[in-house]
Amino acid sequence: MTLLARRARTGLITVLGLVGVMWAVFFLNLLLGNRLVRTLGIGPREVDGLDGVVFGPLLHGGVEHLASNSFPLVVLGFLAFLEGARRFVVAVGISWLVSGLGTWVFGGGLTIGASGVVFGLFTYLITRGFYNRDWRQLLLAVVLFIAYGSILWGVLPTVGSNISWQAHLSGAVGGVIAAFLLKRKRPAPVGTDRFASDL
Repeated sequence: MTLLARRARTGLITVLGLVGVMWAVFFLNLLLGNRLVRTLGIGPREVDGLDGVVFGPLLHGGVEHLASNSFPLVVLGFLAFLEGARRFVVAVGISWLVSGLGTWVFGGGLTIGASGVVFGLFTYLITRGFYNRDWRQLLLAVVLFIAYGSILWGVLPTVGSNISWQAHLSGAVGGVIAAFLLKRKRPAPVGTDRFASDL
């Protein structure tokens, strides 16, 4: 089995496992009478709400809410994992953290859901090719933008909506930060070391 095939298999298992945990938490929350959402969601600018930065993305308000995050999370997470487990963990971690902290600082009310992480993975995948100057990643970015680009409207405030644009925008920023931090180091031009040693 090739390295890419092993990564693909591990990546699929990983992202399906993550989504499986979210579904398990959803049903547990139902059994507990929505207690997890009330106590572990992101409560903006409240010290007690800071734990939501960690737990908020695991919580969802309904089947439709969870389902709408599950499919893109599997697709985008799988594509991010193909570059390696470490990069996947960093991209998800930064998107998760920045989305949560941004929501805690700027949010308008109790916030739950993994959409901030989804936005982070999306912007990570569409910007990393620019940092890496990799035509394959740029091609994938174009395909993803055609398929999912419309979700970027979700970073704009919507009057009368209970959707957290703050989580979306913060997650998107987190994805760009992750792409920058994970950019590949370019090899030094041929002869540079020899020229420097002759001085």
